[in-house]
Amino acid sequence: HARFPSLTLGAQKTVAVTPLLQDAADLEPADQECSERLVINISGLRFETQLKTLSRFPTTLLGDPRKRIRFYDPLRNEYFFDRNRPSFDAILYYYQSGGRLRRPVSVPVDIFLEEIKFYELEEEVIELFKDDEGLPREEERPLPSNEFQRQVWLLFEYPESSGPARMIAIVSVMVILISIVIFCLETLPEFKDVPPEPDNHANGSAHEDEGFIREEERPLPEKEFQRQMWLLFEHPESSNTARGIAIVSVMVILISIVIFCLETLPQLKVDSTGHFYSVGNSTFYYKPNIFTDPFFVIETLCIIWFSFELIVRFLACPSKPAFFKNMMNTIDIVAIIPYFITLGTELAEDPNKEAVGEQATSLAILRVIRLVRVFRIFKLSRHSKGLQILGQTLKASMRELGLLIFFLFIGVILFSSAVYFAEVEDGGSFVSIPDAFWWAVVSMTTVGYGDMVPVTIGGKIVGSLCAIAGVLTIALPVPVIVSNFNYFYHRETEGEEQAQLLNVTHVWHLKYFGPSYKKIPLQKFTNAEKNLSRC
Repeated sequence: HARFPSLTLGAQKTVAVTPLLQDAADLEPADQECSERLVINISGLRFETQLKTLSRFPTTLLGDPRKRIRFYDPLRNEYFFDRNRPSFDAILYYYQSGGRLRRPVSVPVDIFLEEIKFYELEEEVIELFKDDEGLPREEERPLPSNEFQRQVWLLFEYPESSGPARMIAIVSVMVILISIVIFCLETLPEFKDVPPEPDNHANGSAHEDEGFIREEERPLPEKEFQRQMWLLFEHPESSNTARGIAIVSVMVILISIVIFCLETLPQLKVDSTGHFYSVGNSTFYYKPNIFTDPFFVIETLCIIWFSFELIVRFLACPSKPAFFKNMMNTIDIVAIIPYFITLGTELAEDPNKEAVGEQATSLAILRVIRLVRVFRIFKLSRHSKGLQILGQTLKASMRELGLLIFFLFIGVILFSSAVYFAEVEDGGSFVSIPDAFWWAVVSMTTVGYGDMVPVTIGGKIVGSLCAIAGVLTIALPVPVIVSNFNYFYHRETEGEEQAQLLNVTHVWHLKYFGPSYKKIPLQKFTNAEKNLSRC
């Protein structure tokens, strides 16, 4: 058999090169396997090993000549695999050591698992590797042999198998929720001696969102005037004027938030609801004029700016449907709606026909509407990179946050029920399971206000377990959320560094070439830079 010397080609790292031509033709005599060697090329990194080493595991990809012949390169007289290179060190060591498989530290678990499956290592080895790495085993789920039994089994055991199976799963979830609600409500004092109402309802919802957020494209309007206006109000970093508008917008937002808080102070509060007073035999209704309230005047000025900014951005935006789909624009609209509703209510109100009941209803509605004004604080996220990163992190972590809430929900149900039955004989703070919900929430979140405290030994044991379970439950999704935050933070930081670099390069080009440097062809421009660098 011909021997070939070791070679080093270009940037390839050559471990050894001594191929065996007969292996390519699937003619490997058994008496020569102990001495013959072959070359394996893994994405440019070449390995040399003996045939007897690979023959220890004849059922694998490398150990079976008929399987590995597909990857043979007759021109280079080697086997080429376009696979992960760091993983192959451990896979080759598996053959050399007689079956010891250890994952390299630099290779992720999922990538290494794909590699060992590609090289067709024994199934027992793969299962043992999963156990060592803490990966769950894929359990076999056999189906009944009888057709009718199989269909019924699929309906109740595999919700994803068909539409009726999904409906049965939904009904099961609803029944479970209803049973939990009934279990909690029947401990309330007003329901203890009364049979549970048959029309209790429980509604549950789960929201899942996985994966990182795609980077949205931000196109510019085609018309020059629209483009300039869009840059002024949407891209504060585009010019000094845009920065000034952004500063004014931030100041107006802060002023509106300060006014929203100050008008609730007792010494500054204005009675805008009105009241009745009697003079002799006559009863009069008096309500102060809201238009003379200084807080209302300042808020009106803020709303004028918000409305102007919103209208200009809407007229200048490149896509009207995309404008309404943007969450930030929705927040801007919601932030100004309460003002106009309040203004319309004040203008349409007839004090001569105002009744006490209608006044109370109108007041309750206005309070709810005015509460929406607090959402103006989210307008700051348009001008704050930190708030934008936080919002992107929460959006990317909705799946983990949903799991966290779901785990807390289960813990609250379990521990509130346990502490109720542990303390029911003592007659303390835990009157019913719904009353114990508050205690379970503050205990699992490690807040512990102390307004509800177990006094029995069983209650204290339940409280200890509740606190420990809460710490573990909250700690589980935190690393994923932190990882998402680091991802968006580093992406934003890298984007700012690239923008600064482009700005510096732009200034340097203007300094040496003037405003017309864009007209210089690329090759001439590169040569000019080289000549300047030599000076």
